[in-house]
Amino acid sequence: MMTVIWTLEHTHVNEPAGRKAMSHERIVQAASRDLRRAGFKGVNVVDVMRTAGLTHGGFYAHFDSRDALLAEAIERASENAANAIKTEVKGLQDAGLSPFRAFVEAYLSAAHVQDCESGCPVAALCGDMPLQAAKVVDTSRRVIANLRRLVLQFLPPDLPRDTAWSVASMLIGAVQLARALGDTSQARAVIAAAKRDLLERYDR
Repeated sequence: MMTVIWTLEHTHVNEPAGRKAMSHERIVQAASRDLRRAGFKGVNVVDVMRTAGLTHGGFYAHFDSRDALLAEAIERASENAANAIKTEVKGLQDAGLSPFRAFVEAYLSAAHVQDCESGCPVAALCGDMPLQAAKVVDTSRRVIANLRRLVLQFLPPDLPRDTAWSVASMLIGAVQLARALGDTSQARAVIAAAKRDLLERYDR
């Protein structure tokens, strides 16, 4: 998975609109990476602002609360991960794989399993999503719906649409279990078994 590197620069609360938008983007990107790496509780506003090259005092020029930051960060994480996966899928399709197999290979790739910081936020955070403030819960549910739509893009069209939930559940569970097992033969066996089962059931 590709990680975007942002150029950091200091800014001020009363900065011009264009510069403020760039600063806002750096904050959201920094928070989206921290969120996936350390979970909801691991997102520290001071650290996020420092990573973005900004002062802590400028935070409220961009967000009215930490929950507002978390909501936007998880949405951005979903967009970034989906774009990265679609880019990888295209490359695999160009190499001759079917759309569904390319998607499964991309989502269950070793890079995705190992790089939680840049990966799918649902796999990283779904257990804690319902424990958050209402604003974050609502956004999290939209992110889950986004993942279902992503699965549907590559699912063979003759299959029932609710098959996307089964596929998404297996993908998420396999990634979570493999991450819990670490760099071990067991983790690799989890991924291999999930790939085999998904392709046997649903690939055309």
